[in-house]
Amino acid sequence: MAILARLLRKQNLDTLQRRATDLLGSGWRILVSDMEGRIVHPPGGGHAPLSDMGLLTLPLHLDKVPVGQAILAPPPDALPEAAGVAKKVLAFFSTSVEEILTRENIRRVLAAETLQKYRELSLLHRATLTLNQSLRPRDVAQALLAEFLSGDIPADGGIIYLRKAGTTQFLPQRSFGASRKCGMEQIAGSTLFLDVVKSGKPEIINDLASDKRWHGEAPGLTAMLIAPLLSASQCVGVLVLGACGAPRFDANHLQYVGTIASVAGIAMGNALHFESVQLLIKSLMQALATAIDARDPFTAGHSQRVARLSVALAKAVHENQDIFPNVRFTDNDLQEIIYAGLLHDVGKIGIREQVLTKSSRLPKDRLDIIGQRLALWSDVTGGAWREDFAALARINGSDGITRDDAALIGRIAKNEIVTNGRVLPMLTDEEMQTLLIPRGNLTQEERREIERHPSESYRILQHIPFPENMRRLLTIISQHHERLDGSGYPSGLRGDDILLQSRIIAIVDIYDAITMERHYKPALPRNKALAVLRHEAAEGKIDSDLVRLFAEKNDEIEEDAMRMAMHTDNEDYLPETPGHAEEECS
Repeated sequence: MAILARLLRKQNLDTLQRRATDLLGSGWRILVSDMEGRIVHPPGGGHAPLSDMGLLTLPLHLDKVPVGQAILAPPPDALPEAAGVAKKVLAFFSTSVEEILTRENIRRVLAAETLQKYRELSLLHRATLTLNQSLRPRDVAQALLAEFLSGDIPADGGIIYLRKAGTTQFLPQRSFGASRKCGMEQIAGSTLFLDVVKSGKPEIINDLASDKRWHGEAPGLTAMLIAPLLSASQCVGVLVLGACGAPRFDANHLQYVGTIASVAGIAMGNALHFESVQLLIKSLMQALATAIDARDPFTAGHSQRVARLSVALAKAVHENQDIFPNVRFTDNDLQEIIYAGLLHDVGKIGIREQVLTKSSRLPKDRLDIIGQRLALWSDVTGGAWREDFAALARINGSDGITRDDAALIGRIAKNEIVTNGRVLPMLTDEEMQTLLIPRGNLTQEERREIERHPSESYRILQHIPFPENMRRLLTIISQHHERLDGSGYPSGLRGDDILLQSRIIAIVDIYDAITMERHYKPALPRNKALAVLRHEAAEGKIDSDLVRLFAEKNDEIEEDAMRMAMHTDNEDYLPETPGHAEEECS
């Protein structure tokens, strides 16, 4: 059931199921079950129990492996001659479901690959910034070795060789750790060293003594990770990390070192090499939105939806002469909004997973410990505890607390266990303060961490050379959590200091967060989301004119966003030019 539940989305099957049953008439039911016969769709298995009489079934496969079956249940009064049509409808339905399964499985595989690619590109990005602070090869070599001083790579020592200009000779330039003790300054003349220079590929040798290319050039060395530093396909240097004891390098270390070594090689080259780094960073931008959303299944597609809804709202602003008579957006403006929507949460890559996906005030293991304390207190005092623990569990998973909840927490916190002269409180101060969070489940420290993400987005993206027509992109992104009354973050901007584009994304961001399910809350309908937006506008936090237009044109904006979702190229978000700019936003 796990495979079907993970890959089949209710909204996809609802439409398909409705069309299939419409072909057969009233009373027919079509369902999907797993290999154990449990009904996966519709949720709950439908309204009436299934009878074995007249059931039609077809197996469902994913990559030729059976994963379930499609079931067609006829009404009691079904005519025999309907069986032929029913079989065709069931075949159509099962084939469509298999296509959905295949498509969704491919999408998930691509998301995982994109995230892995992002991590590699993120490492490239960080190393590029570090290694390009100087154009002096020795400084770059020093910065490169500093990457391995944290202990992430289990090397006893490391050394960097640089090619002497105009020769094929490699000279040691910088080293750390036990490189001299292990004799790593003597390996440049080894066949192994020269082989790596010639191949241009990094290698791990965990048993140097058994490698035919090694002749004991560094007697104290037992294992080596060696990577060439390449610039324009030319080896300009070699990074060597060595172990003097038991071998301990693995493929992950090879990938990590290979990635950094590739950046270091570029940093040792000229401007053409640096230009190639810029192309890699541009690739990073294209992968960011998918990679960020893929971290959390509850936010999957959030950045895409924000981008589409934001540009749809911007087009509605452009077309409205009553509320926004002096605002016009060009194609470039709309494209800038698209990319701002796609990249607005890039900074969340730096937020801890447990904060980003937090679903309760206290983690389960901490709550279990509190339960153990209560049980122990009950054993000592004879007092009842299960009801109080159940109430704490409810409060722990709630979005807000009542006065009665706060009173209950206070009463429990007053209890304590005294044993052998030691006092054990039922709730620590930290636990009590966390349970008493008025709204949401984040502590002040965690909220500050979340609120760093607009600034972190700016920091990550500022080194990407965006074209001139996107000169406001970083500002739009960094302002999307600012509020008109100054209560937003990170800078507490007010009123006209906040760009109109940022106000648009702020409204759409709130709207999508409310209408989509999250770890800490269910999805709410559109009317509830619009009510929240109106309340925020009435309090002066978000733009009331934009909220008014968004509410009035909500159906059209949603339809426009859905149309954009049918296109895969960002340029297709703009199927028609809204017109020439009369007064551009700035």
